Amino acid sequence: MKTLLALLFFVSVSVFAGDPVTLAIGSKAPEFSLPGIDGKTWTLANFSDAKVLVIVFTCNHCPTAQAYEDRLIQLTADYAGKGVAVVAINPNDPAAISLSELDYTDLSDSFEEMKLRAATKHFNFPYLYDGAAQTVARAYGPVATPHVFIFDKERMLRFQGRIDNMEKPSKTPTIRDARNAIESLLSQQAVAVPTTKVFGCSIKWASKENWIDKAKEEWAKEPVNLSMISEPELRNLLKNDTKKLRLINVWATWCGPCVKEYPDFITIKRMYKSRNLEFISISADDPANKEKVLEFLKTQQSSNANYLFNTDDKYQLIEAIDPNWQGALPYTILVEPGGKIVYAKQGPIDAAAMKTLIVEHPLIGRYF
Repeated sequence: MKTLLALLFFVSVSVFAGDPVTLAIGSKAPEFSLPGIDGKTWTLANFSDAKVLVIVFTCNHCPTAQAYEDRLIQLTADYAGKGVAVVAINPNDPAAISLSELDYTDLSDSFEEMKLRAATKHFNFPYLYDGAAQTVARAYGPVATPHVFIFDKERMLRFQGRIDNMEKPSKTPTIRDARNAIESLLSQQAVAVPTTKVFGCSIKWASKENWIDKAKEEWAKEPVNLSMISEPELRNLLKNDTKKLRLINVWATWCGPCVKEYPDFITIKRMYKSRNLEFISISADDPANKEKVLEFLKTQQSSNANYLFNTDDKYQLIEAIDPNWQGALPYTILVEPGGKIVYAKQGPIDAAAMKTLIVEHPLIGRYF
């Protein structure tokens, strides 16, 4: 008996730990009670007056989800006066998202970051958080973000799938699946195409949190090196004869603000490692302190290009980096291919603003 119970427990846990089955057409809308970014708790009953209910599982970080934000806002506005309610639910567990999966965004999927994204984009629909328990997401079974579920007046599922057939915002879709389904339901007609495939980022279930541990193991294996650099070499570095943006941070081990903010640069490097961004650190320490500089860089797992200016003439360093720099540390610049400095900051950076600046740059971008 104990063996049977243990087997049943194992099976139930295994099923729950795996990706759920998508809600079938004709199913009743599962109940939910979720916190919204507006401070309210939202339930299915809040939308009882709507003729049609559109539930969209989406998130902050996914490039496909971001690509559909404006269209979702427009859809909400277009049908607001026609008895159609739209609600967005973020199903992702932020702890299950590795930094490498944030390469098309400046925000992850935490509740606080949801508030920031909604404020930036002026969302006109409730944005709810399910990332803590993911019980609602498991009840509905979205496979990617965004994934749309459309219910009729009786809250029976009549459509589930994509918003339309064109991900890129710059191109016009030729099949508007979600709108077609809404129009059919408003006309009390059957939805011609009730199910479509969904393209986007996979749901970040809590069971995938070990991805981050694996990433940390890989980061720890990456070699950390420190090279000396001369004034002519430094000037050549600033020319940026590459096709990438160069994020350059000038720092020193004796500079408290430098040391404190350095982990932010490592996070940024890891986020955009696969994109057109290159992080370079330049130490203003005395050349005699090379071992001390290298030791600090190793503690930070700074496996990018690291340099130490090869003379103790700091004014040569200042002029070689940027004649507009007054000399205080830390100093950070963002250099486009060809050497144009598009960002310069004396003192600590705003890490969140830097991520936004990077992802909004044409060489990086939010979309595929």
